[in-house]
Amino acid sequence: MKKFLVFASAFMMCLGASAEGVKVDLPATALNADYQTLPISSGMSRVESRVRDAAVKVSRLDGGHGSGSLVNYRGSQFIITALHVANGGLGSVYMIEKQTQQKLSILIHGDPLNDIAVLWLSEAEELQGVRPMAWRPLRSLPEVGTIINYSGHPSDHSLLSFRGYIAGYETQAEGGVQIILNAFGWFGSSGSVIYNEDGHIVGVLWGLDIDYYRGQQQVNEGIVWVSPIQNLDMALALAPLCEQIPDLVRACK
Repeated sequence: MKKFLVFASAFMMCLGASAEGVKVDLPATALNADYQTLPISSGMSRVESRVRDAAVKVSRLDGGHGSGSLVNYRGSQFIITALHVANGGLGSVYMIEKQTQQKLSILIHGDPLNDIAVLWLSEAEELQGVRPMAWRPLRSLPEVGTIINYSGHPSDHSLLSFRGYIAGYETQAEGGVQIILNAFGWFGSSGSVIYNEDGHIVGVLWGLDIDYYRGQQQVNEGIVWVSPIQNLDMALALAPLCEQIPDLVRACK
């Protein structure tokens, strides 16, 4: 059995042209609503509830979407996601969707080796009534068995929340050590930010396994690849933005 990975563009194009012309009958309660606004049972921990509240959909203006997390860094709102979700040039604009809110964000940092991107929400475009996660990255790789959680928008679903654990690690020639999760992942989950039980950031979800056996392709949705958060230096990511418009960004003051 020969094993391959789902990379970049294939992982986030879950809406695109294939959704055009398809009519789905939804109950009236679902129209113009995000199910995250409905009551959620107390089966979620406080951290999981906060992770879910901070999760957003990241949409390209030309179609397709991925996921991301709203993070507060030094008083400013940023979205952490995967670069192949927001794969334009620096300064490109992406739609951030949360419940009934739609905001425009700007790509300020992209790391192609580690598939991590950072989007900035100007003060005029900040999400209202949404509590961002604090910028609390893990200082080192998490141990195997560490329990994790994330929320995202796989396929064309509304916001969904998942649990799992660290299953192991793999090494890429260019990207270095990658975290492997035993958790559910699917097209559209890309860019979801992974958190541990204490609310520390573990990394950014970017791919999952695909097996080819006797000419048949099978997606292993339970083997999920994550770029460690140690690959993202927020101060370095913000440097170009702070050089150009320091007076307009709270995090630069």
